[in-house]
Amino acid sequence: MVTRTPARAQHLERQPQMQSSATLQRPSLFRRLLLTLEMIKFEHSVFALPFALTGALLAWREGGYSTQGLAWKLMWIVAAMVSARSVAMAFNRVLDASIDARNPRTRSRHIPAGLLSARFAWTFIALSAAVFIGAAAALNPLCLKLAPVALTIVCFYSWTKRFTASAHLVLGFSLGIAPAAAWIAMSGSLDARILWLTAAVTLWTAGFDIIYSCQDYEFDRREGLFSIPSRVGISGGLWIARAFHLGMIGCLIALALAMGLGWLAWLGVGLVAALLLWEHRLVKAGDLSRIDAAFFTMNGYISLAFFACWAAEILLFR
Repeated sequence: MVTRTPARAQHLERQPQMQSSATLQRPSLFRRLLLTLEMIKFEHSVFALPFALTGALLAWREGGYSTQGLAWKLMWIVAAMVSARSVAMAFNRVLDASIDARNPRTRSRHIPAGLLSARFAWTFIALSAAVFIGAAAALNPLCLKLAPVALTIVCFYSWTKRFTASAHLVLGFSLGIAPAAAWIAMSGSLDARILWLTAAVTLWTAGFDIIYSCQDYEFDRREGLFSIPSRVGISGGLWIARAFHLGMIGCLIALALAMGLGWLAWLGVGLVAALLLWEHRLVKAGDLSRIDAAFFTMNGYISLAFFACWAAEILLFR
């Protein structure tokens, strides 16, 4: 005689096992944090951070401040910069999750792929915003007053591809405010000359974002999303990116002249120009296979080379 376990009893016997399996499959808090940093490309903070630090050092040079407390100020500027970027990137990933899920290039990103929940990303955004507000408060009262404005600017970009091809410039400005913000953090006020560096970073970022968005030319046109390549074609977009990067060099020249900087600063401008030229040689309208090298590698070199030369100029020949 074969005895059968009632269906409900079988379900109850399996339930703890199923719950245990689900618990094992859920990533730990530490693992989810690592996935979040991977999602927002945390290592790409290197793109804009050197320009922010340059803005801080220029304010330190012009203000004639002592070295006492400089490291402390720079630490809070780094904390503010990195946390603001973390807010912006995580917000972008949450807002664009449904779009990313439809795009073959981005459907493997963490939220559409189910590696992270939107709820966890929102928690990360809130904590990063709190760090940013805290860092702004530690710097000076004007930074604290402007902190909500800065967060609004860096988050606003994520909507712009839905209604304007100028989204690249909005992204550029989101990074471009970093040097001006660092100047304010160091001095408590704004000098109009640092806006040349804001303009330079804005044009630089917009240019390389145009190059990067060429990968989504077909998808953007199909989805009705706005980008310069989707409006003027890949070839036209690359020419506009070149014009923006030429404008960046012009802004850096104007800044070096306005600040009365010496040969090391001019060497930095020359290195940036050479690296930008090489970046554009890597990408052609008929061959986008080296976009990753142009976007990730070359732009990292550009920001670090610029900072190395300008920081050396400021610190050695103050």
